[in-house]
Parts: sequence; C-alpha cells; structure tokens
Amino acid sequence: MSKPRIVFVINYFYPDYASTGQILTELCLHLQHDFDITVIAQQPGYAGEKKDAKAPRYAEDRLENISILRIRLPEVDKRSKASRLRYISAYFLHAVRLLLRQRKADFVYTISQPPVLGGLIGTIGKLALRSRHIYNIQDFNPEQAQAVGFMNHPLLQRTALLLDKLNCRLADHVILVGQDMKETLVRRFGGKNVPPHSVINNWTDEQDIVPLRRDDPGVAAFLKRHGLEDKFVVMYSGNLGLYYDLENLIRIAPQFRELSDLMFVFIGEGAVKPLMEQFAREQGLTNVLFLPYQPKDQLRYSLGAADVHLVVNQKGIKGVSVPSKIYGVMAAGKAVMGVLEEGSEAHRLIRDSGCGTSTEPQRYGDAARQLMALYSLGRAGLAERGLQGRDYLERHLRRSLSLEKYRELLLSLHAGGGRGRKIPAGRAAAAGRPQAEAGAGARVLTHSNLKGGDR
Repeated sequence: MSKPRIVFVINYFYPDYASTGQILTELCLHLQHDFDITVIAQQPGYAGEKKDAKAPRYAEDRLENISILRIRLPEVDKRSKASRLRYISAYFLHAVRLLLRQRKADFVYTISQPPVLGGLIGTIGKLALRSRHIYNIQDFNPEQAQAVGFMNHPLLQRTALLLDKLNCRLADHVILVGQDMKETLVRRFGGKNVPPHSVINNWTDEQDIVPLRRDDPGVAAFLKRHGLEDKFVVMYSGNLGLYYDLENLIRIAPQFRELSDLMFVFIGEGAVKPLMEQFAREQGLTNVLFLPYQPKDQLRYSLGAADVHLVVNQKGIKGVSVPSKIYGVMAAGKAVMGVLEEGSEAHRLIRDSGCGTSTEPQRYGDAARQLMALYSLGRAGLAERGLQGRDYLERHLRRSLSLEKYRELLLSLHAGGGRGRKIPAGRAAAAGRPQAEAGAGARVLTHSNLKGGDR
C-alpha cells in the first residue's frame, strides 16, 4: 500500500541554518518512513551559498527519501520594507505555482512564513488539490508585525488578521509551538469555535548539543580563535532580527566597560545587525564581538563557550512567537538571562527549570542589574543553574517526544479522515523507531534542473 503523501511548503530547508529550517528538516527526516514527502522551499541562503542570478528559476534536489523543489528568489535587504515585500511576493507566487503542479496530496503542510501568506498557500492548496491543510504557526501575524511597528496601517492590520483567521478556520489542524500561543489562538476566536489545534514545542538535538567544559578541545579552540580564553562570555546566538530589541539592549554594554574580562558576543545575521555594529563603533566598545552564523557541526562548541546566554524578545511578542534558541541553550547546560514577558513560553521554561533569571523587555536598567547578578554568581553557580535547565529538557523537551507527537497527529488525521485531535502532553511513544539524523551527516543525493522551469 502506498504511503500517504505530504507536500511541505516552507521557506527554509536543509542546508539552511535558520532554526525553522533545521527543525522542519529533522521533522521531514523523521516522517519519511511513514509518508511520501515533497518539500517546496527557497534556494539555500542562510547556509552561505551564493545565489546565481542566471540559474533556472526552479531546481530539484533530493535528501534521502525526500524530494525537494527549490525556488530561486531575489536577494533581500531585511532593512528595507520594499525589498522584503518584493521577496515575499516572489516566494508566494512561485510556491503556489509549484504547489498547484503537484499531483493530489493527502496533506499540504505550511508554516506561518511568509506572514499570513504562508497560511494562505495552504488554504489555496487545500481547495485546489482537495487535500487536508496542516497549519504550523511559528509566529502569529499581523500581531508580530504590530508589536515591532512594522505594520501600522489599521486597514492592513484588520485585513491581515481576518485573512489569517480564515486560514486557521479552514485548516484541518493548527499546530502551535507554545502554551501562550494557544491562548492567542483562543483569544482570536473569542473562545468560541476555536479550530482544532495542538501544542507541540520546537526542539534541539539534545544528543548533539550537550554540556561541555571550557577545556573541551572544541570549546577551547573556539575561545582561542576569537580571543576569548580569559573572558566571561555573554552570548546571543541566532537571528539578529526585528523581534528581539537587540538594537536597544546592546546599549547596556557601555555599563560593563570596567569589567575587562566581560565580553558580549553576538552570533548571527539579521536586520538590526548593522545598527548594532554602528553603535559599537560609535561608542568605541571593545567588549562587544560580532560573529557570523556558525556551521551546525560547530554549534555545540560555540554554545558551550558562553557563561551566560541571552534569550530575548521584544515587548508584545508574548503569545506571538517562541524563541527556539532557548532549547539549544538548555541542552548546552548554560545559564540563561531572559528579557521576556512574564507568562511567555520561554519565561515559563526559565522559571520552571531554574536555569536562569528573567526581566521584562525594555527595562534596560533591570537587565543590566540582572546581568551583574549573574556575573557575581561565578562559573560554579552558573553551571549549577545551567545543568538544571539540561535536566528539565531531558525530562520534558526531548526531540523524540516532539517528533513522535507530529507523527501520531498526522497518522491519526490520515486514518480518521477528519480534522484531527489534540496530542496529550507527554504522550509520545518513540521507542523502537529508526531515527534519521539531520545535520552534517545528512546528504543531498541528487541535484538537477526542473524541466520546464522559468529562467
């Protein structure tokens, strides 16, 4: 009997470093034993591959048993609204075109990127292919865009909200990545006739990201390479984007000039990185270091090099998005300094695990005092907190638990033919199933041009 077929329409996929791309790559690898999977995604960008403007519009890849259809998109300047809109429009139009070329699929799986349009791609696919739509909301929009002032036009806000509510309403199942996001979904519908939904948290590979000492060869090499051997490292590792208030949070760095051993290290790329670099230059800051994204096989060492990790969100992001980086930090057994709204998913994890402290966004004086308190604990005290986070993750947030919840949900939807059921918390029988691992071991088997693709 043939396996049920899923078409994933997701902007980032292997080998991209973006956290959503890594998570969805691992999900597809886990599901490939039970489902026939096709992925529609953009050409790799985060992975540092140069885009060839003369390359065909569409190309075909393969990762193990997974078919991948790649879309060549225009370069995007994340600081420019016009550039972002041009990129988003191109992705939407070409993704829909490729989706409608597919033979009938049992499921169309989309995420909430691009904002609102990701869900609309699934709605179109559901109606055109007569399939079921799984809508994975990683970020609620327009709520996220409103929180950071990216969308201030009332009519556009109302239209976008109505459209995404329609996407949720027509979806056969909505998957959320935090309990606070479930509250937002319920609130969107006034607590009545809320679409079928489940909460399945994101994850990291806790078998790859493990607690490491500073004298571990890989960690020591990272520290030496960047002149950090004798430094107390306060690290932010991830997207330097609009939703984290990093361009303002960096303004506490001058207060720590007198601590010659304390270094702020920002790893990643994003829209506000130029602003942060400009501030550091203008202030003549020698206690701030910017690094690019690290290769995935080096991530355990870069995460392990920190004494304290920053996990932050902009004010207004509670219930809208969950910073996935917290799972990697907890897996690495590192203390967390949160700048997060009380009651948000990441704030709850810090509180329940005891892995660090947290203060409200935009309270920069409190953030500076909180960091000073963590610095005063010393490495032994911080290590104790960090290992509490690791223990909590091993008990409640293992990758296998989330992956198996996805598998159970999709199999139940296929078997029942309906709109699915909630996956009870803690229920995930992963024992005995083969696990395909993503990352350095994953291999692209073929690469060829799609016949008939636009050039």
